Amino acid sequence: MDTQRLLKYTAAVISEFSLAHNLTFAQAFRYLKRYKGIEFVKRHYEVEHTLSFDDVVDDLTTYCKRMGGRLV
Repeated sequence: MDTQRLLKYTAAVISEFSLAHNLTFAQAFRYLKRYKGIEFVKRHYEVEHTLSFDDVVDDLTTYCKRMGGRLV
C-alpha cells in the first residue's frame, strides 16, 4: 500500500465527513480517531477507495456509531 496515497485519501475522507456532519476538519478528525474511523479507513482502504465519498461517509458514520459515536 502506498502510504502517500493512503494519507491523501484519508485527509479527503475526513474533509467529506466533516462537510456531511457540519463539523470542522479538526472536530471530524478527533471524532474519527476516537471512534476508530481512521483505523477503519486504513484497514479497508482497498475497498473503500473504490466507492463514492457518500458511501464512505455512510460506512464511517455507521461504523463509528457501532463504536459508541453519537453523531446520528
